[in-house]
Amino acid sequence: MSHKPAKNGFVFLVGAGPGDPGLITVKGLECIGRANVIIYDYLAHNGLLTHAPPDAELIYAGKIGGAHNHEQRQINDLLVNKAQQGNIVVRLKGGDPFVFGRGGEECEALVAAGVPFEIVPGITAGVAAPAYAGIPLTHRNFSTSVAFVTGHESHGKEASGIDWEKLSMGTGTLVFYMGMKNLPHIVENLMVHGRSPETPVALVRWGTRPEQEVLVGTLADIADKSRRAAFKPPAVTIIGEVVNLREKLRWFDNRPLFGKGILVTRAAEQAGQFSHLLEGHGGRVFECPSVSIIPPESYDELDQAISSLHCFNWLIFTSFNGVKHFFHRLHALKFDSRALALCRVCAVGPKTRAALAVYGIRADLVPADYKSEGVVEAFKSLNLRGKTALFPRADRARDVIPSGLCNLGMEVCAPIVYRNVIPEDMPHDVLEALENKRIHCAAFTSSSTVENLSSMVGDNRLLHLLGGVRIASIGPITSKACRELGLKVDIEPAEHTVEALTKEIVSCFAQSPLLI
Repeated sequence: MSHKPAKNGFVFLVGAGPGDPGLITVKGLECIGRANVIIYDYLAHNGLLTHAPPDAELIYAGKIGGAHNHEQRQINDLLVNKAQQGNIVVRLKGGDPFVFGRGGEECEALVAAGVPFEIVPGITAGVAAPAYAGIPLTHRNFSTSVAFVTGHESHGKEASGIDWEKLSMGTGTLVFYMGMKNLPHIVENLMVHGRSPETPVALVRWGTRPEQEVLVGTLADIADKSRRAAFKPPAVTIIGEVVNLREKLRWFDNRPLFGKGILVTRAAEQAGQFSHLLEGHGGRVFECPSVSIIPPESYDELDQAISSLHCFNWLIFTSFNGVKHFFHRLHALKFDSRALALCRVCAVGPKTRAALAVYGIRADLVPADYKSEGVVEAFKSLNLRGKTALFPRADRARDVIPSGLCNLGMEVCAPIVYRNVIPEDMPHDVLEALENKRIHCAAFTSSSTVENLSSMVGDNRLLHLLGGVRIASIGPITSKACRELGLKVDIEPAEHTVEALTKEIVSCFAQSPLLI
């Protein structure tokens, strides 16, 4: 098949790593960010695709062709055709493109077509999965060599491409890729050719991911153990004395939240930090934004207040979003932080205080209690007669602060700076995880996240989906909203921050890992 030379098109073969999206290389991530077209494998983490440009064409390689070799030919042709159209093409492959990834075949097709390309190596599963299982592939007391072998050989082949005798008689570590189907064949060949039946073996499924599974045995019994455990691919097989180090060195799958599904309901733009904290303790996070943050229907009231900032004695912020959207509008009106020169500033909680610091503003007052009632209590010691306050708020904010401060003699202007709206649908993967009981804890960070989630799925269905799920609430107001819907609150930190909430979730599961 002949091809025309590429005109300004280019192909990057990028190793996506073994599954944990954090293990992709910096260069690989940069390539994704430049791509016009991304052709990706099912072993590449979907989260990596969020780094693609909004208008990039995303093509799942698993839907191309039918039989294995026919599929590969079609992928080769697709790479060539997309590049010849002038696109920057990223071929995103699980692991490393040149380690059992057929990357060499794809490059041969590109060379034949005159398409320029570049290889961006990735961390291969044969290295990463053992590391995440606590198994060093080499150790000077056990093994000074390692061999990577394909386990994808047919029983019916007349001559194996594997030199079983040399593999069996060596003392190094063996790592088999794609060998689950042929596991009985692999261990039998190794024992027949002289490897001791007592040689330790570990199977690592979905290595580096929150759903990682590890099964340990010996050459003599691992095939039977895997059959009884219904251990399925994708998995790598590690054979050698280094497997015995797992119990001493395991670090990934013995964390307090490992194997626990955690539902995070924060707004999409805020979920990342909370999710990262939970994942750091081994949790598998399912993000289900039950709040979307959008601008107010009209900026008129807020704009008027901003134009009159010099008339206010106090400026009160109760959330990160309040700060973010207020300063966005301040800048849109051609003002900057100097407009706040005559105002004293109150910030509710450390996150709000930190958000202000980004704009060079140091809070004059930070109430000890991070609730609205705490704000009113903090102002009681001040003389508020004849004073004015600007309180940029969410559309669904409670009236506690305006009414409480008015009762203390202060005049309060409370324009809407952003609105909370309910997303139309719950993400399919979250709904599926709830229905299949793969979520063990639901974390709520505001009363609106609880109420909105109930609106998305219905009160009765919410109670059904969260049956047997531990409920974690960031504070008493959120807990009250949970109880009003019939949910039992199991976790509530004394300090109303996501850091404190994470700590309490970890403590709860560490003390009692079984479901309530």
